Amino acid sequence: MIANRAGAKASMIRVDQAGEYGATRIYAGQLAMLGDRHPMGREIAHMAEQERRHLDAFDRIMAERGVRPTALQPFWNVAGFALGAVTAAIGPKAAMACTVAVETEIDAHYREQLAELGGSDPALSEMIEEFRLEEVEHKEAALAAGAEQAPAYPLLSAAIRLGCRAAIALSKRI
Repeated sequence: MIANRAGAKASMIRVDQAGEYGATRIYAGQLAMLGDRHPMGREIAHMAEQERRHLDAFDRIMAERGVRPTALQPFWNVAGFALGAVTAAIGPKAAMACTVAVETEIDAHYREQLAELGGSDPALSEMIEEFRLEEVEHKEAALAAGAEQAPAYPLLSAAIRLGCRAAIALSKRI
């Protein structure tokens, strides 16, 4: 029973680290396309900075707890950057639509983890809740920036959300 609980927490940490890594790559792709040429560049850079802080925290906890990273990290490197670059190439509102889709899934994912953790790991729960609230801020900022006005928003959002769910499922195990 204890081994299963430890394995579940390791899986949790692994997938969260992979997700934060993917987020840094998405924002890197968006910034590569938009840079400082667009007013949204500053907002994206702020979000990227927060994601970097989240990634650093999960990197640290992985090292402390001996959790291996996902073997899919090289894929998330390329896929995340490509998703960010492609959505930004469509336009700033599509980049924001990407943020809304990703953060919608991450909010749900973090909520599930918090429910699963209960009171078993207060330090991890506190960190996840702090990061979840920042992810919700990203989503709200992206909505305020016109994400829902992106071309083919329902289709774009659905495809990105499906990809996020698949990435979560794969990174838990691989």
